[in-house]
Amino acid sequence: GSSVLILGPSGTGKELLARALHRASPRAERPFVAVNCGALPDNLLESELFGYKKGAFTDARADKPGRFALAEGGTLFLDEIGDTSPAMQVKLLRVLQEKVYEPLGGTRPVPCDVRVIAATNRDLSARVADGRFRADLYYRINVLSFDLPPLSERREDIPLLIERFIETLNAEKGRDVQGIAENALERLMRYDYPGNIRELRNIIEHAYVLCRC
Repeated sequence: GSSVLILGPSGTGKELLARALHRASPRAERPFVAVNCGALPDNLLESELFGYKKGAFTDARADKPGRFALAEGGTLFLDEIGDTSPAMQVKLLRVLQEKVYEPLGGTRPVPCDVRVIAATNRDLSARVADGRFRADLYYRINVLSFDLPPLSERREDIPLLIERFIETLNAEKGRDVQGIAENALERLMRYDYPGNIRELRNIIEHAYVLCRC
């Protein structure tokens, strides 16, 4: 499938959308693998994405597959791609263009069949304009794009999200909570959610844990 770019503030459900796109694709039976590009320095991110061969560095006592290998045939979700360095952007561009990567310490390219879905809370077009993000990588990942507005601008999604969160919690905890009281839903519909979907999920999980039903 084509590469996808998901834009939106933190907590707006970019990974939820990425998982939904994966489930709706021909790759649905293959792995969905996520990595937060903004959480790791370059050297760790490179080994996390591409893996390494035994002996690549002092503590490399065995081969370790990277996230591209783990996502083979499936989808790799690259969260916060806007925070990657120029050097890492070059490596990602090569994978997307040539469908190969090299593990650290490897001597030959490894072919890969992975659909990349990238996400960022940055203004990537502005980063391209000021030289902080490669234009060729931007166009490569931006074949299809989705712009997720803050939850306060799509309040009609709140009841559906609450229903989904309760279903997930029931499955995780083996309970059968049926839903949310109408007066509680009315209050939640009026709230502005500075933390977006992530904040709503925390509110529902807190209430679920305290619920005696």
